[in-house]
Amino acid sequence: MAHSITKKRKAVQDGVFKAELNNFLMKELAEDGYSGVEVRRAPARTEVIIMATRTQNVLGERGRRIRELTAVVQKRFGFNIGLVELYAEKVSNRGLCAVAQCESLRYKLVGGLAVRRACYGVLRFIMESQAQGCEIIVSGKLRGQRAKSMKFVDGVMIHSGHPVTEYIQQAVRHVQLRQGVLGIKVKIMLPHDPKGLIGPKTPLPDLINIKEPRDEPNPIQPYSEHRQERELPPPPVMPGAY
Repeated sequence: MAHSITKKRKAVQDGVFKAELNNFLMKELAEDGYSGVEVRRAPARTEVIIMATRTQNVLGERGRRIRELTAVVQKRFGFNIGLVELYAEKVSNRGLCAVAQCESLRYKLVGGLAVRRACYGVLRFIMESQAQGCEIIVSGKLRGQRAKSMKFVDGVMIHSGHPVTEYIQQAVRHVQLRQGVLGIKVKIMLPHDPKGLIGPKTPLPDLINIKEPRDEPNPIQPYSEHRQERELPPPPVMPGAY
């Protein structure tokens, strides 16, 4: 007898599964440019699409690593054999992916690069990728024993309203350094793209398009137009007026 669950409980289970899977893949594929995961459930099986910047490393030699990850996911989350499939998808534009840029900044800081120089490098790369705006916040023990935060902003950034859900991508990471733990937060405002390739199709509510006037040929010599006056119909006669 099949065990039925409510829609609310099913949504909670799916959310917990995706969060745990994302946390697991983030640790396993951190060095391969892991940028997120998408879960597609079907009646026959569950498809897991791993988005990364270096998909060849995720697949491994002759697909060995992706098969190992599939076996680990099956065992850890209780899937039967053949009911879950893992795929790797390459991130089309790294500069507009907040997770990829957050991981890039994290590895720069782990490598010993100065915070200001690393943040400005990531900020420049994001803005060169046609982003409308970017915001990077690094907080922790940057200098000395007193914790503080540094913010780097460029371009336009919206913070409220419904367009935030479509235009803003953000990611948070933590990096363990010798002086302590640093927190990294990257927010990217995507550009408006009518085709929907690099940004949302829906324009911002305050976007105004000014159309250029049509070019009409200048008259060579003066002329006049004679228009006939339209005759107005006689007023209606009210009954009982006489």
